Amino acid sequence: MREILEAIKPHETKLKEYAELLLDYNRYVRLVGPSDAETLWEEHILDCAAALPLLPPSGRVVDVGSGGGLPGIVWAICRPDLTASLVEATRRKCEAMERIIKGLKLENVRVVWARAEEEASLRRELYDVAAARAVAEVGVLVEYLSPLVKVGGTLLAFKGRGVRSELDPLTGRWSELGLDEPKLERYEIRGKERYIVLWEKVDLCPDKYPRRPGMAEKRPWWR
Repeated sequence: MREILEAIKPHETKLKEYAELLLDYNRYVRLVGPSDAETLWEEHILDCAAALPLLPPSGRVVDVGSGGGLPGIVWAICRPDLTASLVEATRRKCEAMERIIKGLKLENVRVVWARAEEEASLRRELYDVAAARAVAEVGVLVEYLSPLVKVGGTLLAFKGRGVRSELDPLTGRWSELGLDEPKLERYEIRGKERYIVLWEKVDLCPDKYPRRPGMAEKRPWWR
């Protein structure tokens, strides 16, 4: 936790402004689960900040299923050298994020009203990092993320203590989507064990991925 707090210290004022805006807009469209400031700060803002040391010095990042901008807006505030794309399929959430970004006067963020599959068809293997938080189990998630990331880039997922049960069935299969075996970075928030899962993109993702919307969940690629 100490490392996370040190990483965000220069940007704490702006992050708290973001948290206030997020709670405000959350009254009209559900952007995030908690409705109290303390829980939002500790379990969401700080949680997203845990990945800051793992991001590249510069480049493009894409946040898939961004919701209210977690983690993408947190990263854009703390890392102005990065350009963040927030991909979200729900129009009202996109509209809220646009207003939040305008309120924060952020110039290194764009909102994309689309599914991940649609973004991949337009900007295939463009991004340095593709990330997701509370979107899907890892097997489904990598089908969304891998087509977005350039070779040499990184896929990143936020997961809880049960992550190994998601990863174990896919051991030795990740190369089918152009990925190296995953690495885990452990951390704690409010005493809860959490993990950031990292995959290096080592080869091109096969052209057949991503499949049309909904297929990743209905017919998992590894089965």
